[in-house]
Amino acid sequence: MANNGKSSWLKWLVVLVIVGGAGGAVAWHFTHLDASAPQYQTQEVTRGDIIQAVTATGSLNPITNVTVGSQISGNIQKMFADWNSPVKANQVVALLDPSIYKAAVSQAEGELASANATLELSQIEAKRADELIKSKLISESDHDTTIANLHSAQATVKIRQAALDTARVNLDRCTIVSPVDGIVISRNVDVGQTVAASLSAPTLFVIANDLTKMQIDANVSEADIGGVEVDQNVTFTVDAFPTRTFVGRVAQVRNAPTNYQNVVTYDCIISVDNPDLKLKPGMTANVSIVIAERNDALRVANPALRFRPPESASKDVKTNATKVAVTNGADMPPGNQMEAGNRPNGGRRGGRGGPGRGGGPGNRAHAERPPVRTVYVLADKADPTKLKAVQVKVGISDGIFTEVTEGLNEGDEVVTGMNQPDAAPGAPPASPFGGRGPTAGFRRM
Repeated sequence: MANNGKSSWLKWLVVLVIVGGAGGAVAWHFTHLDASAPQYQTQEVTRGDIIQAVTATGSLNPITNVTVGSQISGNIQKMFADWNSPVKANQVVALLDPSIYKAAVSQAEGELASANATLELSQIEAKRADELIKSKLISESDHDTTIANLHSAQATVKIRQAALDTARVNLDRCTIVSPVDGIVISRNVDVGQTVAASLSAPTLFVIANDLTKMQIDANVSEADIGGVEVDQNVTFTVDAFPTRTFVGRVAQVRNAPTNYQNVVTYDCIISVDNPDLKLKPGMTANVSIVIAERNDALRVANPALRFRPPESASKDVKTNATKVAVTNGADMPPGNQMEAGNRPNGGRRGGRGGPGRGGGPGNRAHAERPPVRTVYVLADKADPTKLKAVQVKVGISDGIFTEVTEGLNEGDEVVTGMNQPDAAPGAPPASPFGGRGPTAGFRRM
């Protein structure tokens, strides 16, 4: 009995050693796997709205700004308008001292009267000369002189009349009137101030025609101007009302470029309704021009388009059997061209005029096809270390999500990043873009 008990105890001891060893081996295997294999972060493909927009800045201005000046020099005698004063067309807004111009009118009237008197005398002498020449009582020379004096007197009368008209116009210009209905947004003179109109008319007032209708002069960069068209919707904010979003529409895209420090921009005119007069001239507007919009679109997070597995995991990546035509990076929608490096088989953008950029005669055809990108999904959910490359056709992007038109389905899990464990001492860690990166640890793309 003693021997049987001892044998039984030994058998159980052997079983426990074997089970313990197997368990330790399994634990070591999984511990080693967890410590060496990358942990991929995934995100689900969903549906939602995507709005692609172009951002710019600009200043608010009235649609019509009228500068009221003076064509004559003089002292400001009276002012009939001030800042923010509503005015009507032909309403008097200022009066210059008319004394000098009244004197000029009186002088011109006197000179005209003298010229008329001379004309009357010349007419009488010409009539007498006509009678005397018939009787041969005066010579032909004297008769011609008399007729010439008559014509000269007539011309003098016209000159004096024109001088009188000019004097009267200058007198009328002492009264400054508003040319349009509107509101005074700038007053540059005061009573008693002297305005001198020599080479240019001095500015007295600036009148905005209608502040309920305004416009934004937005500077759009040359990289974004291709997507901007007339009648596109616009949203914008101003610093005075940071929690309020205003709306407008693109009214005009001007072709004249502005080059400042080698940065080329184009002026886009955006019409804005301002019924409550909250928006004021000169405010800086942060503009967002909606150039494309998709409702309930299949969309993928942008980090999934930028993710590239490290070299250590490249051998485990399977390529999707379904292939689609690859287009160049120049065909990508605005905001995504910087991601053109994400190409299957290590493809890259060509040089200027080459297959990767515009400039060739066939580039127009490429622009009509959606770009193709590569994303990565888990090849086997049971083995989170295996990836599968999937080529997808993409559309517009809002900077956070990108539209997917082909290649993925709603609910698919795409890889957006990875948790790369620490590498061996002295070895540079792997980078999710491929190759070796500068740091180890979690990589959120």
